[in-house]
Amino acid sequence: MKVCEVMKIPEDLFCEICSEKRGINPETLKHVITLAVEIAREGREGRRVGTMFVVSDSDEVLKHSRNLILDPLHGHPDHLKRISDPDMRETVKELAQLDGAFVVSDDGVVLSACRYIDAFSEGINLPLGLGSRHMAAACITRLTRSIAVVVSETSVIRVFDDGVIISEIIPELWMFKRYSAHMAKEGRKYTEEQVGVVDPSEA
Repeated sequence: MKVCEVMKIPEDLFCEICSEKRGINPETLKHVITLAVEIAREGREGRRVGTMFVVSDSDEVLKHSRNLILDPLHGHPDHLKRISDPDMRETVKELAQLDGAFVVSDDGVVLSACRYIDAFSEGINLPLGLGSRHMAAACITRLTRSIAVVVSETSVIRVFDDGVIISEIIPELWMFKRYSAHMAKEGRKYTEEQVGVVDPSEA
């Protein structure tokens, strides 16, 4: 099975999520999803962490969001803020403990942190039990040409496109026995190296 060097896990697991047909830079999305899985599995300071990444169409995303606090990434050069850089990834893990979303450009620069998403929820229909972070992800991806990656404090990662959940990722295999997918359509389930992905069926 082909292994993606970026993620060190089989390419098949994320090939649908990172599909170029969505118009998002697949390498950037791979890095973001990998980082989301790391945050979900590791947590921070011994506790679970929830956060959100909004990827691509960053100008429009910034227009429809605002900072909750002074932006800790403001003023730093882009070459230090690349999502592929190990130092930046550790910085993101620390900042993920704060409220708000990360905005990531299509070419992989983390432009801003601690963003409040200001988008209307009209027409958004999410399953019961998903909170405001998931609603914000659905709203911003309906309003813009972005994809949102949400890390839940329950350690599940959900990927949103055009206002709906397109994939759910369960980092630890033991969760499968007690996990119920929130996607409207039951799909295929993959497991590999303690990462589980639930992806909509093509059928």
